[in-house]
This record gives sequence, structure tokens and C-alpha cells, in this order.
Amino acid sequence: MKILIVEDDYTSRIVLHRFLLPFGVTEIAVTGNQAISAFALALKGREPFDLVCLDIMLPEMDGLSVLRELRSLESDGTREPRTHARVVMTTALNDKGNVVEAIKNCDGYLVKPIDRNRLAACLKDFGFAPAAPDAG
Repeated sequence: MKILIVEDDYTSRIVLHRFLLPFGVTEIAVTGNQAISAFALALKGREPFDLVCLDIMLPEMDGLSVLRELRSLESDGTREPRTHARVVMTTALNDKGNVVEAIKNCDGYLVKPIDRNRLAACLKDFGFAPAAPDAG
């Protein structure tokens, strides 16, 4: 599985990276523009992300704007709609307005600090499982 973590807070990036490491290869973006560039490049290379963990509060542009752009990139025909990247929005904000807006285009929503069990349950709901360890 290919995962994009979009998080400007260093500690949150590290926590998400450690939680997600057993599930696949992770890439990190710190800003919204970096996320859009990484996502577009992956689509162009026909190696799209399966999962995006996207913070709502980011430098340059907010996570909801990034999410709209990611969905727009996916809808250009390079990827089947039913195989869109699963996006889990993350935030330290407990703001009902952000939750309602995010739910329209994302697949999950987690409030920080991220709980490993809640993230694992979310991934399980998507059909994602930890990668099997190399036998060797």
C-alpha cells in the first residue's frame, strides 16, 4: 500500500509514520502544495496513493482545499472513481463545521492526538491490512 501523510506538525508526522509503517510505503508532505504535487506525480506515474492522512490546518492552504484538489486530480480520468484514494482527515480542532465539510469528500475523520486503535479500525474498514513481514 502507498500512503501519503500530510502534516505540518513534526510530532504528529512521526506518530502517523510509526503507526502506518506496517501498512506500506509512506511519503510525507508538510504543506498543502507539497501534498498536491506528490499526489499529482503519483497519479502521473501510475502509482497512485491508496491512503492519504490529511491534516486540516496546513501552511499555504487548508486541508479541505487540498482535499478538493486531490479529488479533482482523481476525476481527470486517470483513475477509476471506485478506486479513489482513501482520505482520512486529521485535526486537533473540535470544530463541527470542519467535520461536516470534510465528510463530504473524505473517507474518515480522526481527532488528534491520533489513537492507534481508532486509526487501525478505520484502516480495517477500508480493507487495508498490515503488510506481511519479509520471510527471509
